[in-house]
Amino acid sequence: MAITAAMVKELREATGAGMMDCKKALAATDGNMEAAVDFLREKGLATAQKKANRIAAEGIVATALSEDAKKAVAVEVNSETDFVAKNEKFRGYVADVAAQALNTSAADIEAFLAEPWAKDTSKTVKEELAAQIAVIGENMNIRRFQQVVEENGFIASYIHAGGKIGVLVDVQTDVINDEIKEMAKNVAMQVAALKPIYTYDSEVDDEYKQHELEILKTQIENDPKMAGKPEKVINGAIMGRLNKELKEICLMDQVYVKAEDGKQNVAAYVAQVAKANNANIVIKGFVRFETGEGLEKKNEDFAAEVAKQMNM
Repeated sequence: MAITAAMVKELREATGAGMMDCKKALAATDGNMEAAVDFLREKGLATAQKKANRIAAEGIVATALSEDAKKAVAVEVNSETDFVAKNEKFRGYVADVAAQALNTSAADIEAFLAEPWAKDTSKTVKEELAAQIAVIGENMNIRRFQQVVEENGFIASYIHAGGKIGVLVDVQTDVINDEIKEMAKNVAMQVAALKPIYTYDSEVDDEYKQHELEILKTQIENDPKMAGKPEKVINGAIMGRLNKELKEICLMDQVYVKAEDGKQNVAAYVAQVAKANNANIVIKGFVRFETGEGLEKKNEDFAAEVAKQMNM
């Protein structure tokens, strides 16, 4: 399979590896992108497991909550430029979209776009979007939304960097006061900053763990420092790295960013607040939207630069 500059560019953005390393990885895996990512990770050349989530599209994430905070929604609306994303008219429109999404019964974006626009039921949500595009003068897109409902507690919301990241945290609790609300906001800030994938390690499926074990095994085998080590030591090193990785991607196992000792994890922090307030608290889950995740603006100049450097 012919390896193109666009493929190299995509792999480079997904892994942070050098252009020539990306070209070699694609050649070795016959252009299979996922296999190429694994190839680079096994060689220790991938700087992160990003899977092409480079933030490229503009726009904002907004949240909306019911008055009792038992229902909430996060929405992402994209624009072409950051200039429009900072425009008050655009932000007002996104707030209206969030308000509608809070009460929608639509199961997906297509159904949401087809329903009547709450502020003018003579139009659909899609027709109002078209009208806003005409007024603002830039292409826009209502990309996604997600509702959260918690009857036995409340939903905490946090917006970071003016809408670049939006977080909802589902808190089940039999006590609601200012201290517990502050705890929930701190957990939401943790989600925004450290980007967990799961809430608890019990949510991580065996297929993911097995895949990571294979990657880590190859990394260990390629590590000169591990050469000649007994199998027991090698297996211990593999499991040690896997457990460390799981602690980084599971919210409740992450080190709490405000921990004074630098060791307390999120689960211990939540338990501490629960005990201090004689409450039963469970963090049931979270939603984290980051503007432009998985999207990419056209950047033909960069692709041309890659091609030029690699003589493609």
